[in-house]
Amino acid sequence: MRVLLLSLVLICVVQISYGQKYSIIDSRAIKMHEEGNELVLRRQYAEAIEKYKASINREANFLESYVKWGRILLTSGRSQEALEVVERGERRAAKASDQVKGDFGWLKTHIYLSLGQFQEALREFQDVDLILASEFKRSPNYMETKEQMDFLNENLQKELVIKKEKLPEPINEFTLQYFPVLTADSRKILFTKRDGTQDNQKEDIYVSYLADDGESWTLPAGISENINTYYNEGTCTISADGNILIYTSCDAPDSFGSCDLYVAYKVNNIWQRSSNMGKNVNSRSWESQPSLSADGRILFFSSNRRGGFGGNDIWYSVRNDDGSWAEAKNLGSTVNTPKDEVSPFIYFNNEILFFASNGHRGFGGMDLFVSRVVDGEFTEPENLGYPINDHQDQFSLFITAQRDYAYYTETSYAEGKVERSFLYRFKFPDEIALGEKLIVTQGKVLNSKTGEPVDAKLSLVSLANDSTMYQFRSDGKTGDFMMLYPDKSFSGLYVEKEGYLPKIYNVERDNLKDQESLEISLTPIGPGEEFVFENIFFDFDKDELKQESMSSLKRLRDFLVTNYNVNIYIVGHTDNVGSAAYNESLSLRRAESVKRYLLENGIKEGRAIPVGKGDREPIRPNDSADNRAMNRRITISIQENF
Repeated sequence: MRVLLLSLVLICVVQISYGQKYSIIDSRAIKMHEEGNELVLRRQYAEAIEKYKASINREANFLESYVKWGRILLTSGRSQEALEVVERGERRAAKASDQVKGDFGWLKTHIYLSLGQFQEALREFQDVDLILASEFKRSPNYMETKEQMDFLNENLQKELVIKKEKLPEPINEFTLQYFPVLTADSRKILFTKRDGTQDNQKEDIYVSYLADDGESWTLPAGISENINTYYNEGTCTISADGNILIYTSCDAPDSFGSCDLYVAYKVNNIWQRSSNMGKNVNSRSWESQPSLSADGRILFFSSNRRGGFGGNDIWYSVRNDDGSWAEAKNLGSTVNTPKDEVSPFIYFNNEILFFASNGHRGFGGMDLFVSRVVDGEFTEPENLGYPINDHQDQFSLFITAQRDYAYYTETSYAEGKVERSFLYRFKFPDEIALGEKLIVTQGKVLNSKTGEPVDAKLSLVSLANDSTMYQFRSDGKTGDFMMLYPDKSFSGLYVEKEGYLPKIYNVERDNLKDQESLEISLTPIGPGEEFVFENIFFDFDKDELKQESMSSLKRLRDFLVTNYNVNIYIVGHTDNVGSAAYNESLSLRRAESVKRYLLENGIKEGRAIPVGKGDREPIRPNDSADNRAMNRRITISIQENF
């Protein structure tokens, strides 16, 4: 493990500040010890241990041989054995010099770190720090360990209370299963499975479904023959609605590098054949561990390509309107370091990124971190704390949209090598903020004339700044859609399909939040057909369009550009407050404001005719403030000469 190799670097140099004097004078024992040192330089560790053992068998008080023996055991992942050897040597070191006691204490500190016994490591370091040579305390290795101890001392006082639980059978039946991801409803889990620990044993993507009892899972099975092939497929991500899958495939014939990212789309509830994501995403290097934003528009992944800050960095690519992917960009030096950043996970609100790193200060190995988007930039990463992170490598974190559980991989090791890996989960702690509550809206998009499903685009837009926050699609076979988005006020939903009139909602006013069976009817374009032109805003008794109207105005303009043979009426309506004549004049002036915007943005004169109907055609009784608000509207009607 990386933490053990790091420990070797840290502990090997402590004797730099000391001379080559030994605690014994037996020349034959010393000769065997130094032969062991030569074997270490040649990386013949097993043979070196035998030499150190032999020197101790000849001279039981040869303290330096205990230290060297313990170091090799620690480096090879046999930390418990290393601790036993060191304690055996310490029992003979009561009268030893500070030099030797410092060697034992320094080594023991790092053994405790490798075992995850952090309190013991802190106590041992506190004791040995009193006797370490001042010259050594100025070395980078000492400073690195001192910073680590300060970090542990601070963060262990903020220990989180979590209870890790292994997912029940039939999950976890393979030798290795890792990188779990779930759909937004948490009823479908995907993971990478591998039948053994050897490099030649292939990976596949498997899927399991939550049973009706809400606790057990179905027998895992391969996701699709169109996805799993002769080559290695794994480390995947799926859009919130379950219709876009991006995964890693290694050594495939059409790959650019050793491992590339591939994309597959579910059409009419069937996974289509995947395709390489192309040179804008993939390179001649390694790309893997993708994470797709909830709406499928932004892809994060890890790569060791050129242009980064270290070994593996986190990169991202944005999906263009035509479905292609823009050239990948590095996420920057706030997140990426000269070491490794891997397994990104962008949370469902598109504003919180989790990832694993050994380049930011942590508890050992790869730790999990979080970085948040503030004013369009990722903030300085924060360690998720103990015991989410410990002395082992942590990665592949996935947090459900419901915020109830975090899923992750836990790996067991034997002598420093991976032995098994399992899928676990724990209740996600409230201390780690996840932003606003997430809203789920589910339903169908249907043809209003025939009742048939419609494959439509659904866009959730912030009306305050006209930014598209999320985009989703309805299924062409069933009409089903599922949208997931943060509970932010003042947003509009635009449902669009070429050949149909758009459907426009105000999310708050139309009570779309947390609906499970919203039926959206799209009407084919035809003479006399009309729709309510939502999200057009005027101040009281004014006809100037407010800035918050831009999202709807732009879509109306695009509708007319796409449907170049369609002409429309812009019909203004008011409530019954005020005289009929005044209301008719106000409604006409407001309709003319919409026409003026269209003319200023390229729509020819005559294609949009304003009409003012005042309070003559209410859609609700004018008996309450809410009803009067519904009556104050603009509708768009297709002209009869279409």
